[in-house]
Amino acid sequence: MVNPEQIRECIGRKNTTTATEFIILGFPEFPVLQIPLFLLFLLIYLIILLGNLTIITVTCLSPRLHTPMYFFLCNLAFIDISSTSVTIPKLLDIFLRKNQRISVNGCFMQVYFFLFSVCIELLLLSVMAYDRYVAICHPLHYVMIMNWNVCVLIVAGLWIVGFLDPVTYTVFLSSFSYCRSNIINHFFCDLSALLKLSCTSTSTIDHITYILGSFVGVPCILSTFVSYVYIISTILKIRSAEGRRKAFSTCSAHLTVVILFYGTLLFSYMRPTSTQSLEQNKLFAVLYNALIPMFNPIIYSLRNQEVKKGIAKLFTRKLFS
Repeated sequence: MVNPEQIRECIGRKNTTTATEFIILGFPEFPVLQIPLFLLFLLIYLIILLGNLTIITVTCLSPRLHTPMYFFLCNLAFIDISSTSVTIPKLLDIFLRKNQRISVNGCFMQVYFFLFSVCIELLLLSVMAYDRYVAICHPLHYVMIMNWNVCVLIVAGLWIVGFLDPVTYTVFLSSFSYCRSNIINHFFCDLSALLKLSCTSTSTIDHITYILGSFVGVPCILSTFVSYVYIISTILKIRSAEGRRKAFSTCSAHLTVVILFYGTLLFSYMRPTSTQSLEQNKLFAVLYNALIPMFNPIIYSLRNQEVKKGIAKLFTRKLFS
């Protein structure tokens, strides 16, 4: 007969033990669609790689594209490849081989690199909006304001902030106990999904999120939209109807991406953990982690005549060589 003291000891040990691995569910809501979903996300991932690598290659090989705007676009393309490469390959493995297990350290690394890429993209979109504001509203001063020294310093600062910002989250997450469950109802180790599993108080993480959001996120969002307000007001002064139409077409596409990216991030993370819905967060994560990186090369670059000419010249050179 089992001793009651042993039972209490086992229960106590179970309640205080931290998980040694996590199980990522992926999309269990669609059991019969696992292979079609695998093919869909594989196609999305290949488009992301092809589109963004094309932007990086063409920009590097075309001297006429060696401008601040395309320098920032190259960084955006690299970040889009990085953020999707952190999450989508594991999701494809879950779809194909049902390999849902991930080590605790692997999960925390995934959180770190995902937050790192999100932080840089948040800052980079703001910088790109300011770059377009200077180019459109102050074209005569553009070369002086956005010179190469300034651009390199800006990008270096973005990467430094990007590396440092997720450290706090990762340190706190690694110190938490996950005794409720080790099953993550998401398709990667998302911050909100992990906090739902923690039996440690998450108020510290919530406070950190509000502080960083107030001092980093909100200024980025405000500066981005202020830049676009000035850009739109300048566009309205264009006399040519065709010129206004083209400018608005480009500007509206950029704004759509910015609103979707900022909106989904704010709705997913800038709320108390207790009020978050994992199902909604999962859908939003598909949007900002898969669809937006897929459309970014098309919206920001591949619609641009200079990029099209650069691609044409690159292929012509390769063909005749």
